[in-house]
Amino acid sequence: MLFSADAHAGLARGDITLTFRTWRRAQVRIGGTYRVGATTLLVDDLRQVRVRDITAEDARRAGAADRDALLARLSSRPRGRYSAAAEVDLRPETTVWRVAFHRVAADDTPRLAEQTDLGPGDREALDRRLDRLDAAAPGGPWTRATLALIAARPAVVSTTLAAELGRERMAFKADVRKLKRLGLTESLRTGYRLSPRGASYLAGTRAP
Repeated sequence: MLFSADAHAGLARGDITLTFRTWRRAQVRIGGTYRVGATTLLVDDLRQVRVRDITAEDARRAGAADRDALLARLSSRPRGRYSAAAEVDLRPETTVWRVAFHRVAADDTPRLAEQTDLGPGDREALDRRLDRLDAAAPGGPWTRATLALIAARPAVVSTTLAAELGRERMAFKADVRKLKRLGLTESLRTGYRLSPRGASYLAGTRAP
C-alpha cells in the first residue's frame, strides 16, 4: 500500500490504523503484511463501504483532521492502476474500499518464504516478477523450469541441476538466489528445495 510521506510517522507510531481507497478491485488481502517505509502493516479487515457511511471516527483513524478533510484527500488521489479516476467524484452512494490494519513488529511478521496464503493479487505480482526475470535473461525463460526442477529434485547438488537445464553452474546458482529473494526457494546443505511459498505458487501455476 502506498501512503503519502506525511502519514509515515503516524503509521510508525500506530496512530493510523485505517485507510480508504478508490481501487477498482482490492490490492491487499486480509492477513497480508505490507511494508511502508520502515513500518510493517498487517491487514485486519477489508470491505467496500459507501461514502455516506464513513464516520468522523474513521477519519481520525485514517489520520485526517476530520471527515471533510478525509473526503477531500480521497477525491484528489492521482490515477493508479486500479483507481477509478484521477479526480474522483465522491457522492454519498459512491463505493470505496475500507482497509483496517495494525502495525506489527518485524519479529511478528512471518518470513516471506513461509507465507503460503497466496491470493490472486499475490500470484499476479509473482507472475509479473518472474516474467520480468525471464524477459531479461539472455538465454530465454528459466524461472518456472527452475522451480519445477527444484520441486522434483530437492537436495540435489547444483552442478547436477544446472546440467539438467543445460546451464552453467554459477549462472544457475545466481538465478536461484533471485528466486530465493522472492521467497520461493530455500538453500540446503546440498542443493535446494521449494519454500512453502514456492510450493504454494507452483501448485497453482498451470503447466505450459
